[in-house]
Amino acid sequence: MNRPIIGFAGLTHLGIISSVAAAAKGCQVIGFHEDKSLVKLLNQGNLPVEEPGLSDLFSKHKNRIIFSVEPSALNDCDLVYIAADVPTNDRGESDLAPIRRIIDTTIAVMKGDALLVVLCQVPPGYTRTLPLSPQRLYYQVETLIFGRAVERALYPERFIIGCANPELPLPPPLSIYLKSFGCPILPMRYESAELAKISINMCLVASVSVANIMAEICEHIGADWSEVVPALRLDQRIGQYSYINPGLGISGGNLERDLATVLRLSEAHGTDASPVSAWLLNSHHRKNWPFKTLERMVLKGKPEASIAVLGLAYKENTHSTKNSPALVLIEQLSACKVTVYDPVVPVTVAGDHVIGAASALDAVNGAEALVIITPWPEFKKIRPTDIKSRMKGRVVIDPYRMLDAGEVEAAGLDYATLGMPPVTAKR
Repeated sequence: MNRPIIGFAGLTHLGIISSVAAAAKGCQVIGFHEDKSLVKLLNQGNLPVEEPGLSDLFSKHKNRIIFSVEPSALNDCDLVYIAADVPTNDRGESDLAPIRRIIDTTIAVMKGDALLVVLCQVPPGYTRTLPLSPQRLYYQVETLIFGRAVERALYPERFIIGCANPELPLPPPLSIYLKSFGCPILPMRYESAELAKISINMCLVASVSVANIMAEICEHIGADWSEVVPALRLDQRIGQYSYINPGLGISGGNLERDLATVLRLSEAHGTDASPVSAWLLNSHHRKNWPFKTLERMVLKGKPEASIAVLGLAYKENTHSTKNSPALVLIEQLSACKVTVYDPVVPVTVAGDHVIGAASALDAVNGAEALVIITPWPEFKKIRPTDIKSRMKGRVVIDPYRMLDAGEVEAAGLDYATLGMPPVTAKR
């Protein structure tokens, strides 16, 4: 058969990225969402998500995409993905009710031989319960990484596909579409595929937790974690792509959701998941690093100090602030004057008590301390001498090493980063 017509039901971050990637592969794409204002924006060419390369890719291939508020538009599709983001609460619990509504709506309008693929993340056992013939029902592990979503959508490492019977060949619409990406396809039973996504994230959390624990020790014994990292990357058991850069705990929502799922499954079945509880405790501990460092270097002597905060997103190249360390810090600085700049996220998400700035250096004006809490690439271009000329104080807290420690010290500023002891400039 020719390239299938692909539908995407649910046009949140995952659905938008996935639909544009499908169009880039030469498929006709129909995107459905019940929010009229969102669909209007998309049809006007306005994308509500921020991702590197997305605008250009969309402009190039938008002639192959139709966005609609009418579920009946999906009737033309050979294959429909359920691709809405799954909301989670502060305990990492998923709200699956909106996903089920989209699924029921989609099944009601699909043509008789069309396939349904659940792309959004659901707990193990969910796909098998859906009211559709197993021959038409599949689950696919999503590979979305905020800030790298376009790259991941166009060049996945592999496809993990949940099936009723993984011994049978995939039906042509799904097989043809997946093979157009030129990567391995791994069929497995529904529950194995659902658990595979959680298992991948567990491995990531383990690596991040090791990095955070050891980096914190470095800060107290005179070691530098950045010197240790190359040795780990050259170890084949760990590897060059490992998540071993220290950070400010686990953020974004997806990893937290998977850890919460594992804890619930462990409790329900009497298994031991105590390492997961320990990872969560360590994550909470590391989220407090910016405030504890500020407290030690500035706030003990001046609790109402003026603080500049660069970044609100939970990481670079995304608009998402889910469990963002920046918001945690700003809440802890309620007694301070806080000025904030983020290149994408509006300052209003941080509350009414903060002041927005038009640029990074504008945020620094008159500050007694600077915290660079989101590693946006543009922050690497800031010159420490410019910071020094604008600041009232002399403390720079830069967990992700956006600035060169030597240059900061040479500019006469004190410097703190993850994974090494603080540097005090000569007085």
